[in-house]
Amino acid sequence: MRKMKAAIFVEPGRIVLDEKPVPDIGPLDALVRVTTTTICGTDVHILKGEYPVRKGLTIGHEPVGVIEKLGSAVKGYREGQRVVCGAITPSGYSNASLCGCHAQDGAGTAHGWKAIGGWKFGNTIDGCQAEYVLVPDAMANLAPIPDALSDEEVLMCPDIMSTGFAGAESGGIKIGDTVAVFAQGPIGLCSTVGARLMGATTIIVVETVPERIEVAQRLGADHVIDFRAHDPVAEIMRITDGRGVDVAIEALGIQQTFEACLRVLRPAGTLSSLGVYSTDLKIPLDAFSAGLGDSKIVTSLCPGGKERMRRLMSVISTGRANLKPLVTHRFKLDDIEAAYELFSHQRDGVLKVAISA
Repeated sequence: MRKMKAAIFVEPGRIVLDEKPVPDIGPLDALVRVTTTTICGTDVHILKGEYPVRKGLTIGHEPVGVIEKLGSAVKGYREGQRVVCGAITPSGYSNASLCGCHAQDGAGTAHGWKAIGGWKFGNTIDGCQAEYVLVPDAMANLAPIPDALSDEEVLMCPDIMSTGFAGAESGGIKIGDTVAVFAQGPIGLCSTVGARLMGATTIIVVETVPERIEVAQRLGADHVIDFRAHDPVAEIMRITDGRGVDVAIEALGIQQTFEACLRVLRPAGTLSSLGVYSTDLKIPLDAFSAGLGDSKIVTSLCPGGKERMRRLMSVISTGRANLKPLVTHRFKLDDIEAAYELFSHQRDGVLKVAISA
């Protein structure tokens, strides 16, 4: 039996590099040799035990690679082809998919609790922080990579670019809108780019890390508020002359930023929530205008599927977005434990790490 290296969840606080069998594939699957992947904030939630997965699971949900083997029923692809696959892998034929909500495809269980739709990699099936990964429903999920694009250029497509852009899309941003983005981690930065692409003409970001502030300004932020120096709510209301923002995007996942988003909305504004929350949220009566403010709260799970990946790669290919600055550190798969140590502690100005074979 062929073996491969994989980053495996052992217990809360421990993800280790070990050996596992190379996956066997079914008729609709593909085996992809992973050439580049990365670590996500959700992986850190798993590491800390804040998001439960089964012991022994291979972690990771952002694969870029080469088709090693195709299932007998897979058509339209060839072995040796460079491909990217979304973090969300919809089947294409479930009720959710046929209703147009591919991210909520299917349902599964992990330790007896309901899984989040189409997020399978590193959640309900083995993920891609490994030498090989099994991609389910390959014809719905594998997107060929244009020859002109490098692995690192498309590395953001599977999750943070798709998620960040979804925050702008779900918020319904229109030409001329004023948008606030709370937190400029990788997803928040992609939300800033997405807001600009959607037509926002004033983008206000809230951040305190100097390296992230610098990248945010390069990617299109018009105003930056350091929350350690200023009250973000007061500053946003000052910048908007008391009007508030049309859309507030929450990209951190804590009560404080969620509540601040509510407080900076104009009447009938939209709170677009992207955060992964570890505790219950509370909606303050005054911030919610006692339920009478015509406010909207929307959530988004990273859209997946091959058409989503094609569209995101088109944005990159045409120069509409340059996300290269988000890759700040590079590691080999053999050193992934060191990469986790760096990323989980947010040291050395890290945004995203590229893990290569």
